[in-house]
Amino acid sequence: MTETALYTRPKSLLDMDMFYCPGCGHGIIHKLIAELLDEFDLRSRAIGVAPVGCSVTAYDYLDVDFSESAHGRAPAVATGIKRARPDAFVFAYQGDGDLASIGMAEIIHAANRGENYTTIFINNTVYGMTGGQMAPTTLVGQRASTCPNGRDAATMGYPIRICELLDTLMAPSLIARTMIDGPAGVRKTKQLLRKAFQCQLQGKGFSLVEVLSPCPVYMRMDPREAIEHVKNNLSAYFPVKVFREPAAAE
Repeated sequence: MTETALYTRPKSLLDMDMFYCPGCGHGIIHKLIAELLDEFDLRSRAIGVAPVGCSVTAYDYLDVDFSESAHGRAPAVATGIKRARPDAFVFAYQGDGDLASIGMAEIIHAANRGENYTTIFINNTVYGMTGGQMAPTTLVGQRASTCPNGRDAATMGYPIRICELLDTLMAPSLIARTMIDGPAGVRKTKQLLRKAFQCQLQGKGFSLVEVLSPCPVYMRMDPREAIEHVKNNLSAYFPVKVFREPAAAE
């Protein structure tokens, strides 16, 4: 009787230890990207863009060419690469502290131009790499190193909903939000990432998939609690849904 392998490491995922904290969602999302790069046979022509933040180390784990950009500038760099190399598959991997803060203007204008690259936006509501500061997406009442008593909407404003903001623009092709809240959420995340990949491959223009992701260290929870927090609290303010998609991306 022969044994059948039920699961193997994706070829596009390098065989090395990850530096991410226990319970972090980045490792799961890296695996999904690697699986899709393999499924679409994109490894030889894929170019990733990683800006400052925890996401910067994506190039250590995904076996494709990468360009590191300045903080928040991934959309500009991805735009330049895709326009210079239209044959390449270009994706930007950005966190909320990067994309929704210093990179806000960059992402809005790239989306408004309908640039034909893919954005994978990881929202864990905090600056993870630099010490747990409040991010543009930090929930009201959530504690961070720069708001130890919790975010106060009266003085600090409200968390910014990126998908809803970009959905006011005419040009984007696909805008969706999903979450890492267990096996079902992981499967749904992969489905939406697949659609985003297809949008670019079909020349449909700008696509963005936001992934609500756990950060147990700065959520001040154990990994299981952080998953529940994503499911029950993050998704209450950031509703999980497909805001728009082209019919051909099915």
